[in-house]
Amino acid sequence: MLRHLRQTVMALRQGEHMHEHEHPGEVTVHVLHGRVRLVAGPDSWDGLPGDLLVMPARRHRVEAVQDCAFLFTTAR
Repeated sequence: MLRHLRQTVMALRQGEHMHEHEHPGEVTVHVLHGRVRLVAGPDSWDGLPGDLLVMPARRHRVEAVQDCAFLFTTAR
């Protein structure tokens, strides 16, 4: 099976967020700096530097609890 990997470094200021969206395939957020919150419906997970958050296979968004930078990885 051929898979496509895409990695993007993103930064958000405290209080900003990525709009709610979905991705096909596997998606992770590796926190590089600051603090993020992954929100999927009623569930949420906080991430600190070094944490790897796995996105659930449903609509989700990433919020900046503090100024942050993270590596957003998708594999299809």
